[in-house]
Amino acid sequence: MSPRFSQFGERFRRPTGALELMSDLGAATSGERTYLLLGGGNPARIPEMEQVFRREMARIVKNPDEFARLAGYYSAPGGDLRFRTAVADLLRRTYGWNLSAANVVLTAGSQSAFFMLFNMLAGPTAEGRQRRILFPLTPEYIGYGDLGVADDLFVARRPLIQELPDQFFKYGIDFASLAVDDSIAAICVSRPTNPTGNVLTQTELGHLDELARQADIPLILDCAYGPPFPDIQFVGATPPWNENTILCLSLSKLGLPAVRTGIVIAAEEIVTAITAMQSVTSLAPPSVGAVLAHSLIADGSILQYSREIVRPYYESRARQAIEWINEFFAGLGVRIHEPEGAFFLWLWFPGLPITSAELYRRLKDRGVLVLSGHYFFPGLEGEWRHRDECLRINYSQPAEVVREGLRHIAREVRRATET
Repeated sequence: MSPRFSQFGERFRRPTGALELMSDLGAATSGERTYLLLGGGNPARIPEMEQVFRREMARIVKNPDEFARLAGYYSAPGGDLRFRTAVADLLRRTYGWNLSAANVVLTAGSQSAFFMLFNMLAGPTAEGRQRRILFPLTPEYIGYGDLGVADDLFVARRPLIQELPDQFFKYGIDFASLAVDDSIAAICVSRPTNPTGNVLTQTELGHLDELARQADIPLILDCAYGPPFPDIQFVGATPPWNENTILCLSLSKLGLPAVRTGIVIAAEEIVTAITAMQSVTSLAPPSVGAVLAHSLIADGSILQYSREIVRPYYESRARQAIEWINEFFAGLGVRIHEPEGAFFLWLWFPGLPITSAELYRRLKDRGVLVLSGHYFFPGLEGEWRHRDECLRINYSQPAEVVREGLRHIAREVRRATET
């Protein structure tokens, strides 16, 4: 049989950065070939956190009622009510936000949350207009770019680039050229930013919130790596929220990527819309993450684990990776985006004679998996050489893997620049 796919089917069959990312991750973990995995977004296996999760799982398995909640019943279409209530209570206690369970909805991971949010807010309107999601700062998360059911769903703006001492640099929002007109359906940023580890300042977020309010559109904040959990953020900055903000959290980067639990904090109208969509497309989100993490949310210990275990682990790994880069990349002119959070290093090779996509292919042939920077500019129009000069490196894997992978990358960059 040769099926005839619809436009929807053809759209999601095409090659994408997200598909390449997850295919590489699957190949690296299948055992068919040994790879040095510096691509993908899989978190580290932190022994202290895995001990916590195993303890909670053992407690649940021993309790028939808890195990039934984990695996034996559908949750509500908005997700486990007990967990949603605990999340609202935690955020109210911690930040003073006026929340209830009606402001919280769970999804099957953050990716599905953004699929629903982007397509419910942007795209063709009933009046025949096209509205888009604005990324005020690029590069941005690779997984956003292919989520639109319709084409032309995103528009992005180039950043300001501030060169810093000791080979570092930092992106900033160019507010002077940032216009929000009636073609924009929502503003979206990740914080810390995936792929760069950039943490937008409170001033930048305040300005974005003001622009969103003036345009009567939501500001979407993807805080999958930030506070309150997993809090992989190395500079002090509190997540903001108000009725105009859609805040997206996740259990993945705590060390639970397989349970696929996304958490959306929003006004009741947004929560109701996501709940309705989920009831049609999947009946209900998975309950495993909600039941497994419930007690950690309810007693607030998730904040302590994030602050005392998760964040220090990644901060020390970032420092170590930078030391290796200084050792292996000497003389290559590499610049590193200031690492302020998440668990990636964003490397910029000004004047690289090959594209980052070609560098990715050469490294893959040598058993090293990274991510080419060109995927991280969804919605950016026009040519810009900078996007072909960057790589995203995940430093969360075992130290010997990261060290050897960086050594191979430096060798390949040196070969490219010397030929």
